[in-house]
Amino acid sequence: MDIIDQVKAAQRAGSKFGTGRAAELLDRLGRPDEKLKIVHVAGSNGKGSVCAYVTAALVCAGRRTGTFTSPEVYSYEEQFCIDGRPAARAVIRRYLAAAEDAARGMSDAPSAFELETCAALAMFAGEGCEYCVLECGLGGLCDATNAVSRKEVALITSISREHTAVLGDDIADICRHKAGIIKNCPALVPANLCAEAARYFSSLGAEVAGGDVEVLRRSRRGQSFRCGGRRYFIRMPGDEQIYNAALAVCCAGVLGLPRRAVARGLARATLPGRVERVKSGRTLYILDGSHNPQSFGPLVQTLSTLRGSKTLVFTCLSDKDASAAARILGPLFARAFIVPAPSYRAMDVKKISAAFMQTCADVRVFADIPAAMESARDKTVAACGSFTLLKEVKQWIEQRR
Repeated sequence: MDIIDQVKAAQRAGSKFGTGRAAELLDRLGRPDEKLKIVHVAGSNGKGSVCAYVTAALVCAGRRTGTFTSPEVYSYEEQFCIDGRPAARAVIRRYLAAAEDAARGMSDAPSAFELETCAALAMFAGEGCEYCVLECGLGGLCDATNAVSRKEVALITSISREHTAVLGDDIADICRHKAGIIKNCPALVPANLCAEAARYFSSLGAEVAGGDVEVLRRSRRGQSFRCGGRRYFIRMPGDEQIYNAALAVCCAGVLGLPRRAVARGLARATLPGRVERVKSGRTLYILDGSHNPQSFGPLVQTLSTLRGSKTLVFTCLSDKDASAAARILGPLFARAFIVPAPSYRAMDVKKISAAFMQTCADVRVFADIPAAMESARDKTVAACGSFTLLKEVKQWIEQRR
């Protein structure tokens, strides 16, 4: 079996928490992390966007940069980027195989994510990257990515109640896990954190980024804002994205990047599956990986600018809050089409539909994603709730163009 298929199959075994296995594997690989200048990113929402902004700024400044993010949206390769582009599958295979070989004989075998994390770091070092933008998988303190020995800067994007079985049920517990990535390095947090989280990180010496942010203009092309006395433009919609971009601006300042390169990078940065617009015929499809109440903001703001009837194609994983999603999204749509998530972690569609029946007049359950898409005939069709459905949705759209 192909090594990538093996790793993806191993994901079903679930996560392992703690940094010991990843630290041992990095030791066995010759500590590739010590050859990289690492920007470590944690947070409940916005991690992918911040990684995209920071990566684009570094690349525009001429710094060879590796970026490791998860989960995949449209392809496995997009999790392993060099200079903003997915690495070749053959290159990823080679480093995954090397990590698997190095892991042989470990008394506690690494999880799939731990193997991928260490393979990514080895790849970036081996392929001559100077910087690595590294996204936490879950939490921070006990996440495999936190096994790296040193960092240039730690970024914490947002705080909300999530993964409470692992991270704890209150904001202070969640902050403690996210703050675990602050290890002998400067730390930055955005200006739109809730008061409790802001106080927590401030007590640890984290600097607030973008406290002087001023929104200048919004349009369908994107939005412009002022931060630190300079004007910037970003393509991604939603108020939260302005704070994500401001966090990246301040990170670039810590790294000493030229301001002109930072502005160019932010203007170029895009991210698949985040309020992504795809026009096909008379229908506008919006593909969004938002999956918790705090992450629906950019989608809701975008939908509010669009006239006419709208259909929602929705699914979510078993650890998500379907009732909260229904309260926020249900009233915005004439119809809600519920589909099973293509994941072993899928929530029962009956549970999802029951939640949406409280807030949406027309709720239907479909056997699969293509069946729902065939029936979605509105001027606007939005697919969201989990990254797991976006690949099939986009494939369906492209096949009918």
